[in-house]
Amino acid sequence: MKLHYFPSPTEANTLGTEQLREQFMLTGLFQPGQVTAHYTDLDRMIVGAAVPTSAPLALPNAKETGTGFFLERREIGILNIGAPGVVRVGAARHALGTLDCLYIGLGEREVTFENGGAGQAQFYFISTPAHAKHPTVLATRAQAEVQELGEAALANRRRICRYIHLNGIKSCQLVMGFTEFESGSVWNTMPPHTHSRRTEVYMYFDLGSQMVVHLMGQPQATRHLIVRDREVVLSPAWSIHAGVGTGNYRFCWAMGGDNQVFHDMDPAPINELR
Repeated sequence: MKLHYFPSPTEANTLGTEQLREQFMLTGLFQPGQVTAHYTDLDRMIVGAAVPTSAPLALPNAKETGTGFFLERREIGILNIGAPGVVRVGAARHALGTLDCLYIGLGEREVTFENGGAGQAQFYFISTPAHAKHPTVLATRAQAEVQELGEAALANRRRICRYIHLNGIKSCQLVMGFTEFESGSVWNTMPPHTHSRRTEVYMYFDLGSQMVVHLMGQPQATRHLIVRDREVVLSPAWSIHAGVGTGNYRFCWAMGGDNQVFHDMDPAPINELR
């Protein structure tokens, strides 16, 4: 597991293109036959992916967590962005179709990922520290809470699908879901905002050969990142997080911090952006 430390807002403003990408992006997560994970100092969130092939893959026992096993003091949300697959939690078997989500609470010692019978399952996961146990719950895409937002005239007509949240799957602090766009819409989270009480992580997927220009940084000192398919942007509490693509795409969003109120945000009006 790789440790990931973050610069301050002042330091971030001095970084060149490659340094900015190294500090705020995660690439190469989805490696066949491997579990890849990054431990960040943003609310101690762990970001990773598991791509099982012929053999099952287990959550790693990493010294970075300081515990006997991965979920001893943690919870985890898993989104399958590939073909159908299976996640086993102890003796329980959970079949995840494309865009299904599984939450696993703290204390589960054995968690393994398996590929399905057709195609390649690709499991993306976010883990946050937890202080109490909540039950393991699977939610299919059809069971997600859906909210339609945006306007076609502003190219931001989109659908927010929430899985782990106050009115859905219960957790200690993790909030997780994904957003998808209607044909012709490419803007996400505009006008932007910051979360002074939470970290947010974006994982862009289903871009194909397209790209996203992701806006980050303080509202009065914005920076940008060019993001490709299945790449991750780590967004500190002081940074905006918005983007525009050259075509349709989806992104998985996940948050951890002081609360689970989805709309707890500090607006950054468009006319104040620099």
